[in-house]
Amino acid sequence: MRDVVEIGMGREARRMYGLGEIDLVPARRTRSSKEVSTAWQIDAYQMEIPVMTHPTDAIVSPSSAIEINNQGGLAVLNGEGLWARHADPEAAIAELRDIALEDLTGIRAVARLQELHRAPINEEYLAAAVRTIRDEGQTVAVRVSPQRARELTPGLIKAGIDMLVIQGTIISAEHVSGEDEPLNLKEFIGSLDVPVIAGGVVDYKTALHLMRTGAAGVIVGFGGAEGVTTTGSVLGVEIHMATAIADAAAARRDYLDETGGRYVHVLADGDIYTSGDIARAVACGADAVVLGPLLAGALESPGKGVYWDSVSAHPNMPRGLVAETHDETALAPLTELLEGPTSQPDGTRNLMGGLRRAMAKCGYTDVKGFQKVDLSVRS
Repeated sequence: MRDVVEIGMGREARRMYGLGEIDLVPARRTRSSKEVSTAWQIDAYQMEIPVMTHPTDAIVSPSSAIEINNQGGLAVLNGEGLWARHADPEAAIAELRDIALEDLTGIRAVARLQELHRAPINEEYLAAAVRTIRDEGQTVAVRVSPQRARELTPGLIKAGIDMLVIQGTIISAEHVSGEDEPLNLKEFIGSLDVPVIAGGVVDYKTALHLMRTGAAGVIVGFGGAEGVTTTGSVLGVEIHMATAIADAAAARRDYLDETGGRYVHVLADGDIYTSGDIARAVACGADAVVLGPLLAGALESPGKGVYWDSVSAHPNMPRGLVAETHDETALAPLTELLEGPTSQPDGTRNLMGGLRRAMAKCGYTDVKGFQKVDLSVRS
């Protein structure tokens, strides 16, 4: 039964929970973390760790994508970002980083990011970035917005992508507009030979509708990061991730019954700051997590500790800062962030080691089993 409260006469609101408000409840049986598998598979592609990147140039370049994939994750290149618009995106990123470190408000850097995004998308630049990843034998995933999916996808498929990510702040099965023809995701996805991950969603109904389009995965959330993302203050939309993930997982279960066995993956994007949050997200029903700021602390990340969301470059209404999230002197190799070992005791490094230990302490050996762990709510 939904926890509904009255916020005024005739107006009710649902009580929802963030990841920081819940905790795992270990069972009577524990296991060794060496017996735990974090592998997951979406369509024909298997990853060894349940991690996808937020599609931002701050953490994903062709070279860092290769490193992330080598670690067992899934890197997502921003198909509308700097790698698609500039011959020397690394120089542009270095300039953004310098501006962000000089102006701690992050506003000047946002203005420069918007300027850099006014350059037109060059499909040859984008195809070259795709080929760089593909030539290393890696799975290539690229993000496009719903507004530009029809325009960019044919070139991306020709360049050899393996997976398409259609992602906006909030996405629906059909975007209705009086200005142009709406994108019907069911028809669009049905016309493609590559699996599609779509999002973000915040509720059961939208998640179920997206699953019915044929999407292989649904993203819950929009990459919210404290101190960087401003969607809440701009749009009044905040996501309580524990509830949102659980709702999407319920939609996945109902869709599985509805279709007689088609499983759609749920990916949690936001409110994740530590390995404990990763464990909570999976426990609420996520098959994988979408990491942004946590990976900005990797030595291999293009931003070198400076981070921005993919929506920070919106030309009219940016919803995020360009800000330093990790001091340059505190950067660590990607291997330490994901797999350790580390001397950092706060859960921001050895993320997969933390997840495996949590699963083992609760008696589970795989991700799908761990989604059934008992949970408690903090009072």
